[in-house]
Amino acid sequence: MTIDEYILQHIDPEGDYLYRLFRATNIHTIHGRMASGHLQGRLLKMLVRMIRPKNILEVGTFSGYSAISMAEGLEGDGHLYTFEINDEMEDFTRPWIEGSPVADRITFLIGDALTEAPKLGILFDMAFIDGDKRTYRETYEMVMGILRPGGFILADNTLWDGHVVDHAYDRDQQTRGIDSFNEYIARDERVEKVILPLRDGLTLIRKK
Repeated sequence: MTIDEYILQHIDPEGDYLYRLFRATNIHTIHGRMASGHLQGRLLKMLVRMIRPKNILEVGTFSGYSAISMAEGLEGDGHLYTFEINDEMEDFTRPWIEGSPVADRITFLIGDALTEAPKLGILFDMAFIDGDKRTYRETYEMVMGILRPGGFILADNTLWDGHVVDHAYDRDQQTRGIDSFNEYIARDERVEKVILPLRDGLTLIRKK
């Protein structure tokens, strides 16, 4: 048994719906490993339980696994708004979100969150950044502008499969985008931050 298998046997199950979504994502999409999966999905739900946000912004829906996971943790009239810039994902993702047990807590939007999210006119309590790695810094600044003081940002893939410390990837634009973001966050005194070495790296950021 691997340590990863051990962990999954000793945490909350992901549930049948998310299991089927993860499987379908890996069968029907090219980059199935981009879906959050069991461990990260349960962590996202737990963080929502802890933070108790009323409004969550997600940048980068992909197949909807993380959106559904976070929506499971919402209380009362809490709501999640998720943006996916790749309209080719809509035919796969929308039925899974709209058919989920938490569909009434999720608004799925096709478009560029950088320009469209501020138009919602919502002050968010929490945000999950998981979009284009090349524009993480710009996305972060956009989110900071619509996040309440004391609000949280979760940034995914911030270790980028270890490429951030591998000079073989110095010219890779996505790796450079992540590294630039990490350096920027490390120096940003407007926030508190910590990187968790979970899966591909997850940075927890609190706006002061």
